[in-house]
Amino acid sequence: MLTVLGFAMIATFLVLIMMKKMSPIAALVLIPALFCVAVGQGAQLGDYVIDGVSKLAPTAAMLMFAIVYFGVMIDVGLFDPIVRAILRFCKADPVRVVVGTAVLAAIVSLDGDGSTTFMITVSAMYPLYKRLGMSLVVLTGVAATANGVMNTLPWGGPTARAATALKLDAGDIFVPMIPALAAGLVFVIALAYVLGRRERKRIGYLTLDEALATETDGETVLVGAGGGADQATGQGKVRGEGRLAKRAGGTASGSAAAGGTGGSGAPDQDPAAPGFQGLDPERATLRPRLYWFNAALTVALLTAMILELLPIPVLFLLGAALALTVNYPRPAEQKERLAAHAENVLNVAGMVFAAAVFTGVLTGTGMVRHMADWLVGAIPDAMGPHMALVTGLLSLPLTYFMSNDGFYFGVLPVLAEAGAAHGVSPLEIARASLVGQALHMSSPLVPAVYVLVGMAKVEFGDHTRFTVKWAALTSLVVLGAALLFGIV
Repeated sequence: MLTVLGFAMIATFLVLIMMKKMSPIAALVLIPALFCVAVGQGAQLGDYVIDGVSKLAPTAAMLMFAIVYFGVMIDVGLFDPIVRAILRFCKADPVRVVVGTAVLAAIVSLDGDGSTTFMITVSAMYPLYKRLGMSLVVLTGVAATANGVMNTLPWGGPTARAATALKLDAGDIFVPMIPALAAGLVFVIALAYVLGRRERKRIGYLTLDEALATETDGETVLVGAGGGADQATGQGKVRGEGRLAKRAGGTASGSAAAGGTGGSGAPDQDPAAPGFQGLDPERATLRPRLYWFNAALTVALLTAMILELLPIPVLFLLGAALALTVNYPRPAEQKERLAAHAENVLNVAGMVFAAAVFTGVLTGTGMVRHMADWLVGAIPDAMGPHMALVTGLLSLPLTYFMSNDGFYFGVLPVLAEAGAAHGVSPLEIARASLVGQALHMSSPLVPAVYVLVGMAKVEFGDHTRFTVKWAALTSLVVLGAALLFGIV
């Protein structure tokens, strides 16, 4: 019974948010509460929620102060040179922009933290997507999938969990997997190229001069590829897909840009395009004299995080306080910067605590355990000698529908036992368990994904609908490469 209700709860949540019948926060809270009552454990709902919140509270604190920190770094202009350099490299070509997104996300993922990766990647790439009118779900999908592949680094979490659960050395698990993971990363870059070609076909190709063209007495307004009137002013007519129209005089509320709904050409939900401010060399929040201080502070912060000198929430708390104090010494300025980023902080923190209700009920009622037991029990005896392959395939749905802790500490030991009975090495089982991470990073149970969609201003349902198929295919490529190379 709990098995059926567990799958039904997850399916209900996914269907409702993908059909946009409920907001993610409301769905994460109300659906598990309803199912908790349905299984006859409504009296324990409070305990389950508190338990879930207590486990995710450090993550929520980390995200809150990380958003403030990186928000301040964007305000002061730390990432402006990166944005300009990427734009010059991309030459306003959608193919280069999407490939650049994949490469940047993969590189930044070396720090082992998904939230940081998404904040830096979106900060750098968002203005380019908005300026060119590209689909923002391409940005979130490519970034999440690239980060998912790189999330298997020994200090990223999954490998360490697998090593701990099976009492193995993390290096013995990870190092042999490098060729398969490299194949997965190459596939992500190839996928980015294909998606970039689709975007180029949809919006056209602009030269660098066209993309940066402005007028002294006016401002540049991007006319969306979806057609219709100039959304920034409600006036004017489209002059062609992917073209830049000039509007002289007055004050614009922003720019119109197509995308944000999976490349369908539908208008983005944020016509104000605040991302353009990332390239504004005249904004009042810039602190060019403090550029090297901010760069050194960021490098020191990321280094301390990798070396685990302090808990990550504490590092970002100290970093945000120091960045605000040095860059904006006046309390009024600090209050203004905090207010400017309050919406992102509230959205992400609210989503994390709402997810705590979902995970708390899923775990507390025993649904996760029953679902895992059912899946393991459904494996035919004839598949025993192929338990590594089975583990790899199961890692896709299981790491998507449950937390990494639940999978690696609850399910993986059972799979390893079943494999050992048929002569399959625990190392092979552990390696195979990593292949689902590309899909895992888009799971509604991963707090970092809400940072990604929140900063990119993409609906979570749109991101899910676009990304899941590509992420699952990436995971299968990693699994296929691991089998081909004899790793599992």
